[in-house]
Amino acid sequence: FKQKTAYEILSGLVGSEMCIRDRDNPIISDSEYDDLFNELLELEANYPNLSFSHSPTQRVGSKPLDGFTKVDHLTPMLSLENAFHTKDLQDFDKRIKERLISEEHISFSCEPKLDGIAVNLIYKEGYLHQATTRGDGKTGEDITHNIKTIPSIPLSLRVTEIKPPKLIEIRGEVFIDIEDFKKINRNAKSKSEKVFANPRNAAAGSLRQLDPKITASRPLKFFAHGLGSLDYGKNHSIQTQMEVFDFYRSWGLPINPLTELSRDINECISYFTKIEGLRAQLPYEIDGVVFKVNSFKMQESLGQVSRAPRWAIARKFPAEVGSTTVKSISFQVGRVGSITPVAGFEPLNIGGVVVSHASIHNFDEIERLDVREGDSVQIKRAGDVIPQIIKVDLSKRHKSSKKITAPSKCPSCNLSLIHISEPTRPERISYAVFCLK
Repeated sequence: FKQKTAYEILSGLVGSEMCIRDRDNPIISDSEYDDLFNELLELEANYPNLSFSHSPTQRVGSKPLDGFTKVDHLTPMLSLENAFHTKDLQDFDKRIKERLISEEHISFSCEPKLDGIAVNLIYKEGYLHQATTRGDGKTGEDITHNIKTIPSIPLSLRVTEIKPPKLIEIRGEVFIDIEDFKKINRNAKSKSEKVFANPRNAAAGSLRQLDPKITASRPLKFFAHGLGSLDYGKNHSIQTQMEVFDFYRSWGLPINPLTELSRDINECISYFTKIEGLRAQLPYEIDGVVFKVNSFKMQESLGQVSRAPRWAIARKFPAEVGSTTVKSISFQVGRVGSITPVAGFEPLNIGGVVVSHASIHNFDEIERLDVREGDSVQIKRAGDVIPQIIKVDLSKRHKSSKKITAPSKCPSCNLSLIHISEPTRPERISYAVFCLK
């Protein structure tokens, strides 16, 4: 009885422990939660036959796997057609109206397109049964043991006036906030471990760990956004995409708070402009906006082509990363005499801005990137503002290329420069170069 009571308080009674800990208005204090959690751990240890896979104690604790099992999705996880201009959205709207041949009004659900990892969650009788990656759209990998470690994904759906269905496939995105990503890389650097290129790679690497304890140590988050298979019986049904979001919220699943309903394609275009303006302020990375015909009846009528539905489209932001060739690497004198390497390259358009130079910051960065004149490189506008080199394509490097070394003379006054090494890290090639004039 005590075990059942502790379990219900932590999980069944309110849907999931997420509702207790991660919301703005927790119903119990952290210390009360910890006491109940420890009590449940002790009870499950004494009565292992009453320990369930959907218990809050199963967030972490399963043994590392030997590999990932392949799993077929009940309903395929389709890709999305991309739109890059306003006219693409208008053409999308035109195609829909031509296919439907109906006077019925068409509205659209609108949401930011997270730059994360797509996952599929299967709940049976309200309990998390299995979680898989997208894979090739038809078959994914079983990552249930890792998904259970993410606090924002409920192990059991909250029971409210909207009862969870017998079976449901919930589609969503696992991601890492930008600041959390930076912390992960700072910790990795301090331990001389490999750093991740971006938050998406960090999320993907975290989900594909064979040891769930490693996944649990990463600050993964989740937003639900789609629906696969559904078995709701004869007495219930879901009619629209926005209704799906309402149901998900009631069951304790997190939904992107920026999700909105647009009454026509013009409102969709306005929504895209609004989200593009908010993009730099968001705590997570997005690469566009997703628009879906709101009515499931219309979605069914529109159908799909190849691997993409006709009723949805992703309006992408202008490219943030572009490729070009380094023409020169020069050296500039900073305000305090520091010498900064600067790469000049063939001009390219990134995110609507033409760039032709990028600071390489310091000689440590030159050593890390091993960038040379004539190299083919990828350029990114950091924070959509400052251009920076993020990668060198070594496969295109000329055999005659030479490594860049720090100058011995000041490019401004021709005096000898001072190289200051980092005494605490002699194993690293770490130094700053100054002109004392």
